[in-house]
Amino acid sequence: MLHLPPQSRIVLATQPVDFRQGIDGLTAVCRQGLRDNPLEGAVSVLRNRAGTALKRLLADGQGSWLWMKR
Repeated sequence: MLHLPPQSRIVLATQPVDFRQGIDGLTAVCRQGLRDNPLEGAVSVLRNRAGTALKRLLADGQGSWLWMKR
């Protein structure tokens, strides 16, 4: 289980994202579209076009985490 510290920032995308992208593609979306660097510890939450699924992206200093929830 991954525990986030209380001071963690959460960045929520309001526009849909192409979920066929992997970690690198979603990181680029966060940098360009959200103007946020996910490598700085913020949790980025993205949704698919249909609005039926979410992906969360987090870099913890040792690697990147990518969760999907339908």
